[in-house]
Amino acid sequence: MRIKTDDGIKDMRAVWREGNIVKMIDQRYLPNELIIFSAKNADDIHMAIKEMVVRGAPCIGVTAAYGMAQAFEKRVDTSEAASKIKSARPTAYDLFYAVDHMQEQVKQGKDPSEAADDYALSVINKCRAIGENGAKMIEDGYNILTHCNAGALATVDHGTALAPMRVGKEQEKNIFVYVDETRPRLQGAKLTAWELYNEDIRHTVIADNAAGHYIQRGHIDMVIVGTDRIAANGDIANKIGTYEKAVVAKENGVPFYVAAPVTTFDPNTESGMDIPIEERDPKEVTIMDGVRVVSPGSNANNPAFDVTPSRYITGYITEKGIYTPDDLEDMFD
Repeated sequence: MRIKTDDGIKDMRAVWREGNIVKMIDQRYLPNELIIFSAKNADDIHMAIKEMVVRGAPCIGVTAAYGMAQAFEKRVDTSEAASKIKSARPTAYDLFYAVDHMQEQVKQGKDPSEAADDYALSVINKCRAIGENGAKMIEDGYNILTHCNAGALATVDHGTALAPMRVGKEQEKNIFVYVDETRPRLQGAKLTAWELYNEDIRHTVIADNAAGHYIQRGHIDMVIVGTDRIAANGDIANKIGTYEKAVVAKENGVPFYVAAPVTTFDPNTESGMDIPIEERDPKEVTIMDGVRVVSPGSNANNPAFDVTPSRYITGYITEKGIYTPDDLEDMFD
């Protein structure tokens, strides 16, 4: 991804390896500070995923793959490392896929480091292809709404939901992005807006509750979001607040697209109601920047994701092409 610094423009990935150390941009400090976190073992990888040093399903998967390579190379108990890493977060399917993929690759005799690097490169290439496929749906002059962060920070490079916007910018299309702030962790305001700023893509941040207003008034031409898991019937789990955006978009005739690599599809989960929804610390809701913003004595619920049924989804933008809910089976041919 392109990052503006005091020393000029840098091209960085969200996560990478240096020797046997896994390096990643610590997303907890953005947009104010660019800090690099170093993970030296499975405990560090677990913490980085659980505490959202790194986040976004594809990026979590790559981090897990690097963590497994690290465990194999250190000759520690890899079964224990796999269990530890898998336990970090319950919703993102890429996490489990990546760990199982690494174990299978090494079982077949592949070098762990090469297997992890290949996995990371495959994610990057898929996201680039998602961008090229999705950009075909973006017309010059489009206003696009997105929710949470599904950019390079969430996918190592390029992004899923943001990838078509990046390619659209390269194609000199005049686009404008409405960025949901995405409470309670503000991934839209802090991360997506930061990425768009660095890419010189025109945008504005809006309160989550303002999205329906802009859709109703005709300011939004299309919605593109990412996802952490897609069930066999096409239902998706994405950042809390996605469902209501999809319903409002459907009501107002605005196309609603989900951008994700094929590895995000979980054929073993029948419907979205079967996807485990992570419940995070209530303090993420009650406390902002160290200050309590909720009345003393009041508690808070904090589901991290919600489920959007496939009937509200116009199409899935993947590296293999764009599919409607009715032709998802064709994707696996």
